[in-house]
Amino acid sequence: MDHLRICARVDLDAISHNIHFIRQHLRDGGSDAGIIAVIKADAYGHGALPIASYMEKHSLVRGFAVATYEEARELYDGGIKSPVLILGYTFPHTYKDIIQCGFRPVIFTTDMATDYAAAADACQKKVYCHIKIDTGMSRIGFGVTDEACDKIKKIFEENHSLVPEGIFTHFARADEADKTPTRIQTEAFETIISKLEKRGLTFPIVHASNSAAILEYDKAWFDCVRAGIIIYGLMPSDEVQQGYDLRPVLSLYSRIVMIKEIKKGTAVSYGGTYIADQDRRIATIPVGYADGYSRGLSGKGAVLIHKKRAPIIGRICMDQLMVDVTDIPEASLFDEVTLIGSDGDEKITLEELGDQSGRFNYEFACCLGNRIPRLYYSDGELIDTKEYY
Repeated sequence: MDHLRICARVDLDAISHNIHFIRQHLRDGGSDAGIIAVIKADAYGHGALPIASYMEKHSLVRGFAVATYEEARELYDGGIKSPVLILGYTFPHTYKDIIQCGFRPVIFTTDMATDYAAAADACQKKVYCHIKIDTGMSRIGFGVTDEACDKIKKIFEENHSLVPEGIFTHFARADEADKTPTRIQTEAFETIISKLEKRGLTFPIVHASNSAAILEYDKAWFDCVRAGIIIYGLMPSDEVQQGYDLRPVLSLYSRIVMIKEIKKGTAVSYGGTYIADQDRRIATIPVGYADGYSRGLSGKGAVLIHKKRAPIIGRICMDQLMVDVTDIPEASLFDEVTLIGSDGDEKITLEELGDQSGRFNYEFACCLGNRIPRLYYSDGELIDTKEYY
């Protein structure tokens, strides 16, 4: 990375390790549930296509889940053959392409069902769909009512081109220490499934668990689990028990591009929010909020240089930030800077940066911009991910 202004290193071996941990965790709990890898939002900022290609090549998961048609299409165009579930709303103009590509859409209204059936008939194909049940998110999904059960049953009675492949719900509070709300949602979901079974309708794939529920609520593992943030070695929240054998996948690096001595009383960056309390030595790093490195870290965060913390001083700019290297006399031009990751005994995590910036780890990772190149490593070696697709 000597010639790169900034880069993210993505450890594919850590991806593999985390998925094997999830699988063993399920087995230890007496479940052989399949794993659906959630790679929406460009795999939470890690790079959806390279990661999906790696997981598919090594048969690590049963399939993938994304949020939008466009995300699914990117995978298809990149050569992904595994089933891709689109978790969010899909617009009618995409229906025929969704069917032709074999994506699994989510249906949560009778109008969607009717329109998908018409598109499937026009394509002379079946559409394998998943029914979404709203058990407590109040977002999308059929309600937990007898009327909803009747509607769902009618959908498949009247639209024979629709194949009921899956049914699922999503937990609103599984990442909290108190699992009572999750238990209530699970029971509501099971009630709907039971009522549909009594109406003669069953689904081969029942799924509910997100990352937090995978770790801490074995009563909702069902046929498949949807593993998201824990695939990338990040914790769902600080209320989830710590100490699981998960490895962070992403680290972020840059370099020092200038070092200067400033006198006591000198202001640094926009607004002069930092005034040197004594003569200081400062380093400029070519990273800013346009890269997704939060401006909220101004005067709060730190980077690692020569295995030591260098505090950020002044406001983070769009493309640059400054740090105090007074106590790191060995710091010099073009030295490597660790913004996320480890250097010696020091470590900066996405959880730490999220706490300091007013974001949280998911958000921080997703906001890392596309002008940051992602470099993929396996066995410690940089690899060309195009070998996977």
